[in-house]
Amino acid sequence: MAEIIQKDGTWTFDGDAVRIVPGREKGVGLLRQHLGEVVVPLRAIAGISYEPGRKAGRLRLRPRDGADPLLQVTGGRLPEASDPYRLAVESDRSGVAEYFVDAVRNALLLDQVDPGPCDAYLLPGPAVPVSFGAGDATASFDGDRVVLEWNWTAEEAKRSGGPREFRVADVRAVDWYPSKGLDHGWLRFTLDGAPPAPAPKYDRCAVELFGFKKDPLMALVAAAVAVRMRHPAAAAPEPAAPLPLAESAPALAGEAADHDTLLRRLREVGELHQSGVLTADEFSAAKAAILGRF
Repeated sequence: MAEIIQKDGTWTFDGDAVRIVPGREKGVGLLRQHLGEVVVPLRAIAGISYEPGRKAGRLRLRPRDGADPLLQVTGGRLPEASDPYRLAVESDRSGVAEYFVDAVRNALLLDQVDPGPCDAYLLPGPAVPVSFGAGDATASFDGDRVVLEWNWTAEEAKRSGGPREFRVADVRAVDWYPSKGLDHGWLRFTLDGAPPAPAPKYDRCAVELFGFKKDPLMALVAAAVAVRMRHPAAAAPEPAAPLPLAESAPALAGEAADHDTLLRRLREVGELHQSGVLTADEFSAAKAAILGRF
C-alpha cells in the first residue's frame, strides 16, 4: 500500500483504487470539503504525475475522460482549489509523492488499464440528497427531483412563478460554468422538448452565479444529476423490435375487442408506422385487420 499524508489531504492506494480524503485546512476549497472522500477505481485512472516546485509540489491524478460526472459537467473549468484530483505536497515529501506515482503507474501497466475515454461513469458522483445556495437560487436534488428556489437577487421573471421543480428523467442536459471577469456563470438544466432558453438571468431552469465563494458547490448538484442520466458517450438505445401483428392488432389473434380498444390499436400501429418500426406493407395489413373488426 502507498500513502501520502499532507495538510491538503490524504491519498491512499491499495492496488485497486486511490482513496482521496480532503484536508481540513482553510486553503481546501469548499467543493472538496463537501464532496468528501472520493474513491477512484484503478480502471477509471488515465494517469498520475508529480510536479515538483520550489516551496511545494503538486500530485495530480487524471481520471479517464467520461469516468467522473463532476469532471464531465465542469469540462475542465473547476478552479485549482476545487479540483479533487490535485494534492499540494510539501517539498520535503517529494520522495513519498514520487513513490506514490510509481506505485499507481506500475499497477496501471500490470492491469493494462485502457487510458482512453469511457462510455459509462465509473464514479458514483456526489451523494444525495444534495442542496446548496449560490447565486440567485438554492438548488436541491433528492435523486429524482430537482428544485430551484429563488432568492431576493433573482429577477422577477423567475420569482413570480415560484420555485421551479422537474424530474431528472425530463433533463436532456446539465452544465455548469463559472463566472469569468464581468460575465456571470450559471448552472443550467435543459429539459426535453424545451424551446431555446433565454439568458440564465431569466431562465427558470438556470441558476445565475455571480462569482462568489460558494459557486463551485453548484457543480456538485450538476454532477449528482448527470450521473443519473444517460452517459453522453453511451450508444443510443436500440429501437424496440416490431410487435407481431397479432399483438399490435388483437383482432388478428381472434380476441374480442370493443370500439375504444380498436381505436387505440389503430393509433398505436399508426405511431409505429410513423416512427419507422412498421413498414408501409405491415402498416396496411395491420390497419386492414383492425378496421375489419369495426
